[in-house]
Amino acid sequence: MSHLTNKKILLIICGGIAAYKSLEIIRILKKNGASIKTILTKSGAEFVTPLSITSLSQSKVYQDLFSLENETEMDHISLSRWADLILIVPATANIISKLANGNTDDLASTVVLASNKKIFIAPAMNVRMWNHPSTKENINKLKTYNYKLIGPEIGEMACGEYGEGKMSEPVTLINELEIYFKNLKKNNKLKAIVTAGPTREYIDPVRFITNKSSGKQGYEIAKSLSKKGFDTTLISGPTNLEIDDDINLIKIETAEEMFQSTLNSLPADVAVFSAAVSDYKAKEAYSIKIKKKDKFNLELEKNVDILNYVSNHNSLRPQLVVGFAAETNDLENFAKRKLIEKNCDWIVANNISNKKIGFDSDFNEVSIFYKNKKIDKLQYKPKSEISDEIVEKIINHLN
Repeated sequence: MSHLTNKKILLIICGGIAAYKSLEIIRILKKNGASIKTILTKSGAEFVTPLSITSLSQSKVYQDLFSLENETEMDHISLSRWADLILIVPATANIISKLANGNTDDLASTVVLASNKKIFIAPAMNVRMWNHPSTKENINKLKTYNYKLIGPEIGEMACGEYGEGKMSEPVTLINELEIYFKNLKKNNKLKAIVTAGPTREYIDPVRFITNKSSGKQGYEIAKSLSKKGFDTTLISGPTNLEIDDDINLIKIETAEEMFQSTLNSLPADVAVFSAAVSDYKAKEAYSIKIKKKDKFNLELEKNVDILNYVSNHNSLRPQLVVGFAAETNDLENFAKRKLIEKNCDWIVANNISNKKIGFDSDFNEVSIFYKNKKIDKLQYKPKSEISDEIVEKIINHLN
């Protein structure tokens, strides 16, 4: 049985010569048992007709942002909630720019921005348009928003030029959707724990020890795990970030709270310890605010090492334990040492002295150190893409 059977696909058809391929996509989706609803943009209607789409999809084609036929139903909300997945074909430079910059001047762009579902885009445009810096910038934005890019391919185009920008073939697109739903089904029995963000170790009611961690990488890893079908728990220190509703979010402040929440969330198949947990806390926290005239000595004591504790307790230990190392120098040696001392399976390390990938950046560049002494280097890219690559490696390891 196809993994597309009974899946609900919202197909958005935009204006471009490759729009004719959307009809073949609809035919294959129907053959595989998927339910389809279609949004046809004004420019898309210049290339394919609503009648041809309806005859293949056997469902209504949506075109207008405000429809008198559905005045009690807000299409941009109901369509985005109905779908299991949204596929945009062909994704023109225009729609890519709209989505990257949050413009919502038609039903298609409004639905996508209102959606909480996985969004696949299949770009198609002239090679010079594809290689233009503005298009590259917009594509990078969409990747940080966790859109999935399929293609484009290198080939001969309708304009007669040759190069990258040709839309992927319908079979290629369908295969990507199959893989997506297959992984969801395969992973939905697996449990993951992710720790993220900083901790706060209070000195008095208003002062605390903390660090610059934004939690962005950990949050993206939790999102990637959840979107791949894992039952995901995110244990987070104080951040300004939002997380998907289907992720179990546990908010904490101190290292001790993170430790207890981690223990309470076990057992799990994989644990990713990306939080920047404070190594020390005040030995004695004051119950009232310390005044300037007061003399006091700040005596510190070590916090529990959560990664070390979980990784070395066989009764608690997940099948895969992943630690993080944020270093300012000598990254490889410190990462390898941490891998051995903490007894974890992988260490994901980055050099935070590089301001482009440091705390609070949307981008990262990491090296993954394994017990078998292998090293994988993930080059500079959005943290969402780094997360997707890490999660793919987690899936391959568990399976």
